[in-house]
Amino acid sequence: MRLPQSSSQLLSLRVIPIVFLLTLTAALPAVGATDQLVCTPSTLRFGAVTVGQTETQLIALSNVGQTSVTISASSFSNSEFMLSGIKLPLVLPAGQSVEASVVFTPTVKGWTSGTVTFTSNASNASLAIPMGGGGVSIEMLTATPASVSFGQVAVGKSATLSVVLTNTHSGNDTLTGLVPQGAGFTVTGPAMPLTLAAGQSVKLNVTFTPQAAGLTGGSVFVSGAYLNVPFYGTGTGSTIGQLTVNPTSINFGSVQVGTTSTQPSTLSATGGSVTITSAASSSSQFKIEGVSFPLTIANGQSVSFNATFSPSSSGSSSGTLTFVNTGSTTKTLESEAGTGTMPYVTLSWLASQSSIAGYNVYRGTAPGSYSKINTALDPGTTFVDNSAAPGATYYYAATSVDSTGKESTYSAPVAVYVP
Repeated sequence: MRLPQSSSQLLSLRVIPIVFLLTLTAALPAVGATDQLVCTPSTLRFGAVTVGQTETQLIALSNVGQTSVTISASSFSNSEFMLSGIKLPLVLPAGQSVEASVVFTPTVKGWTSGTVTFTSNASNASLAIPMGGGGVSIEMLTATPASVSFGQVAVGKSATLSVVLTNTHSGNDTLTGLVPQGAGFTVTGPAMPLTLAAGQSVKLNVTFTPQAAGLTGGSVFVSGAYLNVPFYGTGTGSTIGQLTVNPTSINFGSVQVGTTSTQPSTLSATGGSVTITSAASSSSQFKIEGVSFPLTIANGQSVSFNATFSPSSSGSSSGTLTFVNTGSTTKTLESEAGTGTMPYVTLSWLASQSSIAGYNVYRGTAPGSYSKINTALDPGTTFVDNSAAPGATYYYAATSVDSTGKESTYSAPVAVYVP
């Protein structure tokens, strides 16, 4: 039997580096997501109003950008709608809001619609808010009170008031649904649809839970009766800022054991400043770097940090980064995932010229001191060592085995450092 050659060319070796491509897909912004000046609510529905009477609804213009905005003018496409409570031009700082009232005064019977357009130097230089309402000779359904005013309510607290709807004409009036609108307002009442006979009434409960300091408005539109009941309330006390993290989840993909992969993330405050008192990770393999706590983020501002994955063993891992901020009962979370992989070594050698059954592969931490690492004879001339530990130096050698089980001497060893 011709033994494997012992020349230096007998055993060639390739350390195959682990290369992975991690693609982090960010959610595409919806249409209008880059608008700097926004209006809440984005549309106004006034319902049926007696000709010559008025109904008023509150809107809030907010600057959600990073620079101040100058609102220079406003214009209405329909003279039955008008703006009050705001004087233009005005400068709106970043992260701030201003309230205004839109008044509907129908002059004729029938449905009418219009648009108020605000002109500014914001990224969206023209902001249009559509609206509509109906003029009637007499309202078939009346609300008592006609509008609900909560006065001052502490931020985070709640106040509930009632409004009574009464059928004031001689026929039946069928209410098909309730459509509430406005942040911080909720409406409860009987199941719909509901038919009210002449003179009958039904009570609705309106709850106001202000999310921030300042005046805010809302309404409930009673479908079927085309009645709209406006709400008003003022939040008092400190503004409760909201903490968000972007992205909300990260998949690091495959990362070699003993190395670290880093991905950027951002913490942002909206609706008020936020103080992050602490942050923690549910797994020691995932960490937060580049930022220290406690940390205060001003309203409308963001702070960057790095999420890292340092796998300690092979296989899939997951964890959660948790951020705790004052004034909030909820925690902000970012989920993490990744797969730890071990380095591997691919060995190849020249085929024996003798008739053989296969080859054995040996590995050791010193020349001549080997342990066999293949479980069965290898009929080919390549072998992949998946059990190599990072940071170690190994010596590899091969032997050939004939059909009687006789094994050759070791080939010349090859030293390999596994990074």
